[in-house]
Amino acid sequence: MKGRLLWKLLGINVLVIGVVILAVWLTIDYLAAKYFMALMKDYNIEPVAVHQMFLDASHRSLIWGSLAALALAVILNLLLTRKVLNPLSQMIGITGEIAAGEYTARVRIFSRDEVGQLAAAFNRMANSLQRIEKLRKTMVIDVAHELRTPLTNMRGYLEALNDGVMTPSKEIFKLLHEETLRLAKLVEDLLQLARADASWGTLRRDRIDLKELTGEVMESFQTMFAAKRIVVETDFSEVDGRILADQEKLFQVFRNLLQNAWQYTLHGGKVRILAERLPGKIKMNFVNTGEGISGDDLPFIFERFYRGEKSRSREHGGAGIGLAIMKELIEAHGGEVGAESSPGETRVWFTLPA
Repeated sequence: MKGRLLWKLLGINVLVIGVVILAVWLTIDYLAAKYFMALMKDYNIEPVAVHQMFLDASHRSLIWGSLAALALAVILNLLLTRKVLNPLSQMIGITGEIAAGEYTARVRIFSRDEVGQLAAAFNRMANSLQRIEKLRKTMVIDVAHELRTPLTNMRGYLEALNDGVMTPSKEIFKLLHEETLRLAKLVEDLLQLARADASWGTLRRDRIDLKELTGEVMESFQTMFAAKRIVVETDFSEVDGRILADQEKLFQVFRNLLQNAWQYTLHGGKVRILAERLPGKIKMNFVNTGEGISGDDLPFIFERFYRGEKSRSREHGGAGIGLAIMKELIEAHGGEVGAESSPGETRVWFTLPA
């Protein structure tokens, strides 16, 4: 493609030069020659022979000057056009590498013009693809790991029961039931994540009262919070009226955040749900007391299957999908998510267009 585009650009430049030479040639023949004839008559000089000499000399000069200019133009055009098209050539090669699964190559940027901006945009796209591919591979590994553990436990119990090593008991059936529920929960989380990915463009927006929605979600968590003696406080004094959002998707967001707050709040702790009105949007804050999130883990808590090493326990940390689902659903609404943490307190927030 580079060769074809190079010759096309060269052909355009040669055509333009040819048009300019033709225009100069005609100007000499029709304007300069007539002016020269009039000038000769003013001085009583026979113009015919001199006129022809003038035309011949002008044409020779024009031809040689045009050839020199054309040669110089072709040389400079080849050199400069090759330099301009070099990033495009790199993009073609790197595109082939990306198609083959290699995401590390990048285009060298030599300018800040449109081609340089295109190269910078191409590099950003390559960075995004590399990150997505890394997340995909990590997700496959994590899903396999999450599925393998309960399946291995179930297989061990069933083989022991089948071989007569263990006798059937209520405790064993309870353990098998818990592992089955864990598998079902993981599959359900994966299904919700897939639905969150597909939520872009499929939202059914209605007028929703955030305070009422919070109350509905809290009803399903009252027993769980009471069991840990966790105090829950809400403040919607800055928010009045309703917002336009998908109630089902937003219900899932609130549910995931309250589930996280319940899991990571210590016995006797406190959870606060605060609503703020900002210019053009509403910000919801879910604040809970607890150990906090380390600075190394905080930037990644919205990544799929990411869990800090302190939370690798499946009984406590889950599969690491809840906040990823929340992020997808909020961004589908045109909002943003974020988190801050300090020793003793963690704040997870999201915004929605008001």
